[in-house]
Amino acid sequence: MTKATVRDLRTQFPRLKQVIAREGEILVTERGRPAYVLRAYRAARHPSTERIDYFARLRSRQPRPLSARASRALDEANRGER
Repeated sequence: MTKATVRDLRTQFPRLKQVIAREGEILVTERGRPAYVLRAYRAARHPSTERIDYFARLRSRQPRPLSARASRALDEANRGER
């Protein structure tokens, strides 16, 4: 692993950028002590690329309709004596 100082980052960044591309990372020292590790950025991958079925999710959360039998029983119960 290549070592560089904070001052090197300010003055020689193009050279250090090439080193990162070649070796992968640089150890940055501050006052002679290791302080940071500088690596190339890699975009995070999404764990799942499957499509979400929003309509199915919506239907699963909606109340279930009454059956014909339950609907008739409710009508009869609300009818009362007429």
